[in-house]
Amino acid sequence: MQIIEVNDKKTADEFLLLPVKLYKDEPNWIRPLDKDINGVFDPKVNKFFRNGECIRWILKDDQGKTIGRIAAFINQKTVNKDNDQPTGGVGFFECINDQEAANLLFDAGKKWLSDKGMEAMDGPINFGDRDTWWGLLVDGFDRPPNYQCNYNFSYYEALFQNYGFEVYFKQFTFGRLVMDPLSDRLYEKAAIARQNADYTFRHIEKKYLKKYAEDFRTVYNDAWARHPGVAEMSSLQANAIIKKMKPIMDEKIMWFGYHNDKPVGFYINIPELNQVFKHVNGKLNLIGKLKFLYHKLMKTNKKMIGLVFGISPEHQGKGVDGALIMAIRDVIQETYTRYEQLEMNWIGDFNPKMIKVVEQVGGDVVKTHHTFRYLFDRTKEFKRMPIKN
Repeated sequence: MQIIEVNDKKTADEFLLLPVKLYKDEPNWIRPLDKDINGVFDPKVNKFFRNGECIRWILKDDQGKTIGRIAAFINQKTVNKDNDQPTGGVGFFECINDQEAANLLFDAGKKWLSDKGMEAMDGPINFGDRDTWWGLLVDGFDRPPNYQCNYNFSYYEALFQNYGFEVYFKQFTFGRLVMDPLSDRLYEKAAIARQNADYTFRHIEKKYLKKYAEDFRTVYNDAWARHPGVAEMSSLQANAIIKKMKPIMDEKIMWFGYHNDKPVGFYINIPELNQVFKHVNGKLNLIGKLKFLYHKLMKTNKKMIGLVFGISPEHQGKGVDGALIMAIRDVIQETYTRYEQLEMNWIGDFNPKMIKVVEQVGGDVVKTHHTFRYLFDRTKEFKRMPIKN
């Protein structure tokens, strides 16, 4: 077997198309958009190159057939943040069911990261934000993946563990039917916040997207950037995120909470795009765009994804989370009944408060992913992600 660095169009195409060959008989797999995968490794598209670097490899067998792939990357903003050692990452791992092949891929990532001064690697993760391409699917193979979420064969878990990776944290995706009732506790919490006239809740309006981008950044940095391994978001990044969502956003399912007009919370949902992109076979060319436009206009997508939820710490415990959820409930269960299913973007087991909130919404765990960590010094004590208080 031979490890080959991706450094030209031919090897980049091999890297891109390997999953198409591997999953050709897997009914629940949905091919990611080619542009989304390629964009991760394009410095002109992926802004994480400003503070990081990455490399890719493919693995060929003795007959010259591509049988595996992996990428390794370093994000200087998170290398040392809340880590006991400089930590990089590997991701976009695909491989036949062969431990020797998997070990060669992991070894390539380990050596490159070690040469760059890293002492550990997380995987499979993304050269980007945690809300995309993060974690290994270990339960929920009977459901198709959500947009830009990992789907993989069940044997991948053994390939990681046999190499020596250990679970750094677990990621839970909760799902529910939109019309199912919410818990009494949420109504109680909402009533507390609604008694305070300083709190207001409203969905976004596309004509004010620049304002909402800054509101999003404010709450994100308050609520999420304090988590281990999560970097603060800049205004540039926030605007890029909102701009990227604009073509597919549904105003009535994207909500913000305010205290005296200062943003203190958000609950961002979007239509689940894989319900449309499963029809385009990875190609957003002219035909793919026409298919996308057709399904968008016909509103064939009946599933929404809870992308991110956050409450500024100083406003937690005051019922704001319940009021925010209840505000959107009043719309999607009463006057805007377009969606039938809801899945929440993953929540880490290090965040029990958020898990409790989602359980009150009435969701059940429908998918589980694991983020693994591998310490290069095998004598060093392994520590899981600290629980967020």
